[in-house]
Parts: sequence; C-alpha cells; structure tokens
Amino acid sequence: MAGRRDGAHAGIESRTAAALDYPMMADISLLLVHYSGRVQGVGFRYAVLQLAREFEVAGFVRNLPDGRVELEAEGRADELAAFAAAVAERMDGYIRRVEQSTRRRPPQHAGFQIR
Repeated sequence: MAGRRDGAHAGIESRTAAALDYPMMADISLLLVHYSGRVQGVGFRYAVLQLAREFEVAGFVRNLPDGRVELEAEGRADELAAFAAAVAERMDGYIRRVEQSTRRRPPQHAGFQIR
C-alpha cells in the first residue's frame, strides 16, 4: 500500500501537514467519511488512530451523537485512498454503511487525533 511505514515506525505520530511536503498555501485533498453500523464502543476510533500512524495523513476521528463515526483526513489523494481502504479492511465486520466524499482545500490539521 502506498505510504505504509515499516513496523519500526508504527509508534511515531502521523506527521503534520507542514511536514508532508505540501506547499504552504497549496490545496490538498480532504476525505470526509461517515461510518454506520456497530462502530461505537468497539475500539473503532482507536483502530483508525493506529492506522493513521501508518500513512501520511492528518485529521481526526470522532463519535457522533447519532451512533455514526466521522473521519476527517487530509493529505495526498493516493494516501487518503489507501488509508480509507485500510480502515474498511480492518473494521469490515463492524461497518454497515459508508458515506464518503472528497474535495480540495488548504491544510487545516496537524497530526491525527481522536476527538
């Protein structure tokens, strides 16, 4: 997968947008995903955080009051696609529905966190 790091780097925090070699004012890709199913109370957000550390992405994952989980990530389009595929593969048994959109915007996140 594009952007995968070897196991020796798995504990390193995901790099900030500035450290991802983005030109300072250039737009980057934004991935917004809403996951439905049995996605709260099963370690979903922690699994996403761990996966984010393997990719050059920045953003957050959080539970929503309606029972869904929201993922917002920014980075290169190929990194985001690989990241989303890794989340879908790792959490496949819990996800019933995925609503996903992408667009371009200036970087807004530093690192990746659970909110």
